[in-house]
Formats: sequence, structure tokens, C-alpha cells
Amino acid sequence: MAAKKQGRPVLVTTEYRGVFFGYATDTRGKEIDLKRARNCLYWSVDVKGFLGLAATGPTAKCRVGPPADIELRGITCVAEVTDVAEAAWEAQPWA
Repeated sequence: MAAKKQGRPVLVTTEYRGVFFGYATDTRGKEIDLKRARNCLYWSVDVKGFLGLAATGPTAKCRVGPPADIELRGITCVAEVTDVAEAAWEAQPWA
């Protein structure tokens, strides 16, 4: 994790069915700014649902997009990401 963290690691879902990992400083309100956000387009059965992405992170069978700083709207869930999951996201096992 060479890049300095900006905020805490979170997994955010939206009413538009988006699932995103990134770093947020404020998760209250209708909009959330995520730094170095990644969109999980597909997660495999071994992840055990979208909350598995927060608990253990993505695996090699997942499909994840490249990072970008984004603003999300229509938030439905903000989940804390464990240290294990954050390490998996940063390791990019799907690459």
C-alpha cells in the first residue's frame, strides 16, 4: 500500500446496483466522495455475496475496474472493510 490512505476503507452500494470499494472521509449524507474507488462488476460465489467483499475482499475470479476518484449518489449501504479485505483490494488478485 504505497499510496497514502485518504480516509477509511469502505464498501458502498448504490440504488443503481453499483458496488464500490474506496476510501472515504465522510459517509453521512446522500453523496459520498470515494478516493481510489474501484467498481466490482462481478464477484464470484467464493466471495459469499457483496458483504464478503467487505469481509475478505475480492478473489482472482472477480471482475473489478481500475481506480478513480468519484462521487457516488443514491447510497444504500456503507460497510466497513476489514484489514484483510483492504489488503486483498490493494493486492488486486483479479489482475
